[in-house]
Amino acid sequence: MANVAFFELEGWEKGPIKSRLEKGNKLTFVNGPLDDGNLAQVKDVEVLGVFIYSKLDAKRLAKLPKLKMVATFSTGFDHIDMAECTRRGIVVANVPTYGSHTVAEHTMALILALAKKVILCAERTRTGDFSIEGLRTFDLADKHLGMIGFGRIGSQAARMARALSMKVMVYDPYADDNLLDLLRCTRANTLDELLRVSDVITLHTPLTPQTRHIVNKDTLAKMKKGVIIINTARGGLIDTEALVEALDSGHVGGAGLDVLEEETVIKEERQLASPQFASSVNMQVLVANHRLLNKHMNVIITPHNAFNSHEALKRILDTSLDNIGGFLTGKPANAVNGKDLAAKSGKSGVAKKGKK
Repeated sequence: MANVAFFELEGWEKGPIKSRLEKGNKLTFVNGPLDDGNLAQVKDVEVLGVFIYSKLDAKRLAKLPKLKMVATFSTGFDHIDMAECTRRGIVVANVPTYGSHTVAEHTMALILALAKKVILCAERTRTGDFSIEGLRTFDLADKHLGMIGFGRIGSQAARMARALSMKVMVYDPYADDNLLDLLRCTRANTLDELLRVSDVITLHTPLTPQTRHIVNKDTLAKMKKGVIIINTARGGLIDTEALVEALDSGHVGGAGLDVLEEETVIKEERQLASPQFASSVNMQVLVANHRLLNKHMNVIITPHNAFNSHEALKRILDTSLDNIGGFLTGKPANAVNGKDLAAKSGKSGVAKKGKK
């Protein structure tokens, strides 16, 4: 029997966890994140299920001498001291992907809403006004979609755009040529090449020092007049001040933003569903700083909700439970320190410490 403890769960998650793991294991559920105050409750734990607010540093790991495995309900794992876990022989497993299709759908929803003026139409008819003056839209068929980034989300969005008969160009040095050919997408050799031809530009790249403000005053000036810009990736990819100026001048025709520049505190989408997130940021300040964007009728801002589907959150839970179940049967999956543990043990693959 394994001693398994979970922190930072939503209420609906407990039922599936019990269904999968209760038989033959001791389960403990602790409200909120793991901290120094509740650490003693799980001092004999062998498997931990946590989210990003549960900090597992060397000091806390030392107080969990029986710990063999950590399952983080997230893609990122910088809340865990990986070196110390590896030194102690503790397997750490994550959720590599869960919402590619979900975020791609939201990307396309923003494109369609702007192209077809869905928000303006709905607001007008809600007041009883059924006139169509000023509501002329444009077709997406045969328009050029420029994608900056072509990972899991970008490639999913490309599939959807091609289904709408859009011409897709991709700027991503790491894009797979075979996948580009399969989806009938064109590779842009330079960013400028993509900026010149695109009617719609979508962002699907991580935020790094190299990509920060990739949409800025200079790159905006190289875009087509009337371009639509969509960002469902990270807010820091866009220089907000430069975007506002381009909207004011009419050079940019519209923007769909699920992320805003102040969201640098957000490391993981599921973080937004956590009660700890609401207490860690001032959302009023976040919104106040973007009132200028909201004055534009051709701007749609959604509250970093692209990831937030029932299916995506269920995939996070399912993958995490698969990771735990696999470990307990000696078949660990998604072990982010698997190679390091194998090298440490001198064996190929992760040591099967969880097998009973």
